[in-house]
Amino acid sequence: MNLLALPAFADNYIWMLHDGARAAVVDPGDDAPVQEALDRLGLELAAILVTHHHPDHVGGVDALRSRLRGPVFGPAREAIPKPFEPLSEGDLIEVLGLRFRVLDVPGHTAGHTAYVQQDAPAEPLLFCGDTLFSAGCGRLFEGTAAQMQGSLAKLMALPDDTRICCTHEYTLANLRFAAAVEPGNAGRAAYEGRCRARRAAGQPTLPSSIGLEKEINPFLRCAAPEVVASARAEGAASGDALEVFAALREWKNRFR
Repeated sequence: MNLLALPAFADNYIWMLHDGARAAVVDPGDDAPVQEALDRLGLELAAILVTHHHPDHVGGVDALRSRLRGPVFGPAREAIPKPFEPLSEGDLIEVLGLRFRVLDVPGHTAGHTAYVQQDAPAEPLLFCGDTLFSAGCGRLFEGTAAQMQGSLAKLMALPDDTRICCTHEYTLANLRFAAAVEPGNAGRAAYEGRCRARRAAGQPTLPSSIGLEKEINPFLRCAAPEVVASARAEGAASGDALEVFAALREWKNRFR
């Protein structure tokens, strides 16, 4: 199975899986990159997966329906372009012969979902939309800090080798924030060097992995002493993990 990150807009990725004949895409906010890839590779579009309702994730769905030979999957509690198959926590779907389990991960939006590959012998795929980014997490447009922290905890329970296919190239900007939060994190500094090299070569920094994010992502390190101290300096009332997380998210919103 082939995994491609199709660039869209300024910093989106539309993820495409294909087996050489059929393809599935995740969060096609723009149909043009998908159309180009399908034509260039001679692929049939077999499925569309949607994680949440924002226009940069669903804007291309209707334009792709004429080529679609299968379902549109999307979160049951969000306004996804109809018709689509509504999904929620625990549902299983099959895409190109691969099985994916649906996770409810509210926070960025109220009904946000993610798709994690089931039964993979190694490096399962996670399509997580705007919930988890490399070195960051999504803004809280519709959910609460507690919801987002719970959603991230759910993702962090996945195997460490899980490949994180998020939908924005925010990594270097997130790493600048991570450096302010936890300047003593040597793993983060080394990762930033690798990411800069990839971007200089015109390559995505993604996918990341669950194991890597546990080491370098400040939003997943709310018990680390340096992270707690930084959050307290930015207004966290205590060292409680939720207080730390909420303070970090507010700080990131205004960080430049």
